[in-house]
Amino acid sequence: MILSVFHETRYSYDAPMRGAVQSLRLFPSRFDGQQVIEWEVSVDNGVRGGRFRDGAGDQVEGWSVRGPLSEVVVRVSGRVATEDLAGVLRGHREQILPAAYLRPTLPTHPDPGLRELANGEAAGGADALDRAHRLAEAVAEAIAYRPGVTHAHTTAAEALALGEGVCQDHAHALIACARLLDMPARYVSGYLLATEDGTPHEAAHAWAEIHVQGLGWVGFDAANGCCPDARYLRLGSGADARDAAPIRGVALGPGSERLDVTVAVEQAQQ
Repeated sequence: MILSVFHETRYSYDAPMRGAVQSLRLFPSRFDGQQVIEWEVSVDNGVRGGRFRDGAGDQVEGWSVRGPLSEVVVRVSGRVATEDLAGVLRGHREQILPAAYLRPTLPTHPDPGLRELANGEAAGGADALDRAHRLAEAVAEAIAYRPGVTHAHTTAAEALALGEGVCQDHAHALIACARLLDMPARYVSGYLLATEDGTPHEAAHAWAEIHVQGLGWVGFDAANGCCPDARYLRLGSGADARDAAPIRGVALGPGSERLDVTVAVEQAQQ
């Protein structure tokens, strides 16, 4: 499948800012399931800085914008050929050991509710892969998909107590539960092809990866009840949503910020 992506992120300020600096993780991951045909990342009136590949195998690029400025606009466009690998991240080169993803973070910090969820039926799986699937199913049943009820700083424990949330909440909850069972887990950011069957999801999407002995990293999208397939485009990973954020940065000045995001993911012609 060939996925066509257009992604625009616009930061607007109500007072002139002196400048902005950003770190972008907006480049498709290199692994057997993805082949970049064309891909362009740009920042309006920005100056491109250094580019490097971090220990997790993600490409990161720095940008700066000189002021005075009233907005910063980041644009992404391109086409990527994807293949269904049943969620297995095959052929991905990275240097960070899986054990590094066992440490809890603030959004994934376990509470009694998460411990009960992790130690329920999911803990009785026949093997590690079965336990991972059971965990994903348990999270999907415990947290209903409902946009607008949580926010960027909602923790896994809070989403579980609420019983509702979005893909970020499902991913954080699954990561927290997997780590409680000594299974390394991490947060993945990317895109998901829009469907016409009413399946709820955001085009700018997120899911979890759990490290399974013998297989390596395997993706689980509890929000949609499946493993990532050819409809998914992987960008990068981290210990949680903040760590894996596609855009991180700071603007210098007194203005308050407003964020507008437009994402379109379509299936292109072969």
